[in-house]
Amino acid sequence: MPTVHLLDYVAGNIRSLANAIEKIGYTVEWVTSPADISKAERLILPGVGHFGHCMTQLASAGYVEPIQEHIKAGKPFMGICVGMQAVFESSEEDPRVPGLGLILEQLKRFQDADKSVPQIGWNSANTSGKEKVAEQSLYGLRPNSKYYYVHSYAAPYREGELEKAGWAVATARYGEEEFVGAVARDNVFATQFHPEKSGAAGLRVLKAFLDGKKWETLPEVPSAASTKEGLTRRVIACLDVRTNDQGDLVVTKGDQYDVREKDGVSSGGAVRNLGKPVDMARRYYEQGADEVTFLNITSFRNCPVADTPMLEILRRTSETVFVPLTIGGGIRDTVDTDGTAISALDIATMYFKSGADKVSIGSDAVTAAEAYHAAGKKLTGKTAIESISSAYGNQAVVISVDPRRVYVSSPSATPHHTIKTSTAGPNGEEYCWYQCTIKGGREGRDFDVRQLVTAVEAMGAGEILLNCIDKDGTNSGFDLELINDVKNAISIPVIASSGAGNPGHFQEVFQKTSTDAALGAGMFHRQEYTVKQVKDFLQGKGLLVRQFEETI
Repeated sequence: MPTVHLLDYVAGNIRSLANAIEKIGYTVEWVTSPADISKAERLILPGVGHFGHCMTQLASAGYVEPIQEHIKAGKPFMGICVGMQAVFESSEEDPRVPGLGLILEQLKRFQDADKSVPQIGWNSANTSGKEKVAEQSLYGLRPNSKYYYVHSYAAPYREGELEKAGWAVATARYGEEEFVGAVARDNVFATQFHPEKSGAAGLRVLKAFLDGKKWETLPEVPSAASTKEGLTRRVIACLDVRTNDQGDLVVTKGDQYDVREKDGVSSGGAVRNLGKPVDMARRYYEQGADEVTFLNITSFRNCPVADTPMLEILRRTSETVFVPLTIGGGIRDTVDTDGTAISALDIATMYFKSGADKVSIGSDAVTAAEAYHAAGKKLTGKTAIESISSAYGNQAVVISVDPRRVYVSSPSATPHHTIKTSTAGPNGEEYCWYQCTIKGGREGRDFDVRQLVTAVEAMGAGEILLNCIDKDGTNSGFDLELINDVKNAISIPVIASSGAGNPGHFQEVFQKTSTDAALGAGMFHRQEYTVKQVKDFLQGKGLLVRQFEETI
């Protein structure tokens, strides 16, 4: 099979990119030294995280000049995400560090006055200028497809400027800002989105580039509705994974976090077994899930290195599931059974190398946030959140928050941030605060959800997975008051979780809050509704969603 050289410079999850390349019929050759680049016919530069960190790594390892020579020689070169940003002259993220300079412009940070930053989710990549009129597809890009973006910095699109320099451009719009989603000139192609995480649409883009098919006629003229620009509403499938009483890893689901069967006679109070993690993840991908989240609710049994089953689940899932994968459970500093200290960053790296795109931190985030506030809101640089986000970017760190309501008679009855609620407490209380919990909801802390989310945002977290113990397993809908309160406190994206029981609950949370995504679990696991049914329902209500594409 033809080969592709892939440059790995510890820049996040590239296992999925290798899997995607192999899926479309190419063999991956890994670049391990600058000398390897001269042997490459096709070279791909992937990357996530900080522009300055990535470019500094490339420069210090001696890769910059060989990459430039590869491009000058006219050989195919593709940059992905930060790999695309590298072709620009510089970035506001770190103005001191130069890019490759193929495009003499600077990347700018998204404005967060009207939207969450980073942008995380599915957006367009529509060819600009006369090519769009001619209904031509640039490297497989289609105006009715959506692609997965995750970034805080982008190249603002100014009509005609890049085109004058010979670049073909595809653009997207986030809020009021139009930015560059992809560029191509001669032998160079670069995408701000991740094709390996963009399902069949992304695989089509990779294949077109590797096959050298720069321009093709679109197979059909898309409708105006299908080409609507902007970030789609993300629907995420979440799988709680733990060992059952026989020691097998299964997908389970709790009621107020209790995952054991309640009849006590036929089941004997066994762990609720809803299926096998890899099979269920693939099913949700094929139904159109925008992301899949694994929460390893038994965490590590003895030591991180010994927890190979979850790593194997990620490896196997990433071979057939080409959307983002998040893994949570056990992301913390620990000591191995032989006395070796293993950092949270080391554990996260294990997960990234096994196929994860993001890691989710729960209890440790609460204790880190408590210490942050106790120290007068001072960062130490040593927390798991800070170390992982510094290495892989804040978009790689999700904080899983497990709050419960505490009702009070008035705001003065507690030092914590309160809201006036439309759902009165057991004694008619009109106010409540949201208490943070740890250890899977088993232990409450004297710490509220606003204290937590503002602290972890300051530490470098990129997203909040907002659960609600009171709503878990109720199928009564999301806690809209909690979601709105958290969204008002931070600028990073929020995933609404806990309580979804039917498609109408997704419509409600998207229309009555500014949440960035919504997550379902039990209703999908029990096959009461499919992800596709939820998305079809939302689309019928006029909400912008990504539809699953079956073929490349």
